[in-house]
Amino acid sequence: MTRSVTSGDLRSFIETYINDYPKAAAEKNIWQSPLLVTAKADRRFDILSQIAADDHALPNELLATGKSVIVLFVPFIKQVARENHKGDIPCRNWGLAYESTNTLINKLTGQIKLFLEDAGYKSALVPATHNFDHKKLMARWSHKHIGYIAGLGRFGVNAQLITPSGCAGRLGSLVTEADLDDSPLVLEEELCLHKNGHKCLVCVRRCPIGAVSEKTGIDRKKCWSRLKSNLAETQELADLQKTTHVCGKCQVVLPCSFKIPKV
Repeated sequence: MTRSVTSGDLRSFIETYINDYPKAAAEKNIWQSPLLVTAKADRRFDILSQIAADDHALPNELLATGKSVIVLFVPFIKQVARENHKGDIPCRNWGLAYESTNTLINKLTGQIKLFLEDAGYKSALVPATHNFDHKKLMARWSHKHIGYIAGLGRFGVNAQLITPSGCAGRLGSLVTEADLDDSPLVLEEELCLHKNGHKCLVCVRRCPIGAVSEKTGIDRKKCWSRLKSNLAETQELADLQKTTHVCGKCQVVLPCSFKIPKV
């Protein structure tokens, strides 16, 4: 026996969860109100092999009986981004925010899965990070590309997903048997100022190693090499988790860091 679940129910669930999480987990509150979209797991997702990895999984490969995709975005507070703006090396708090937010999202998506199971629907999910091919440097399940198709945001030149709450945060997603309607937050073709023909490219200038380009976007190999060296060679990230490959310079103090940029 199943009971009806809506995107509004899910939004209320994640807002309450994240509001209560810092106290429950004894964590410093570094998050703003989350965003969530739902989309029917239909033929729109067939383009994943073209816009993401050629072997990107489809929703029905995660869950054969899946009918809908859920994508969420958890934005950081502005203080975290502003602190990481200084210098060429990510600040320690940016690395810690990355770790704690991945933990939060993994727990949250797990709780959404239980919430949906209680309503009578199976779900399937993947970790918030490091579910990618280390040779191709592409995820077989990209939360960003899933979010793009579902209408959570649009890509900037920096290859980050610009949402109504900007791009400085972390993403999570899952597939469920619940039959949810499309509930996009973004309908525009582009949100990036540069892609809309306006002067910006702040993210290009911010990259300390020139890995962000106006014409080609992100040089994944150059970026990945920098993320690894940041973790292995800097004092700022010493003793953090082995998967804390961070930089974030192209995400912070931009016109699109915390909102849809306006001219």
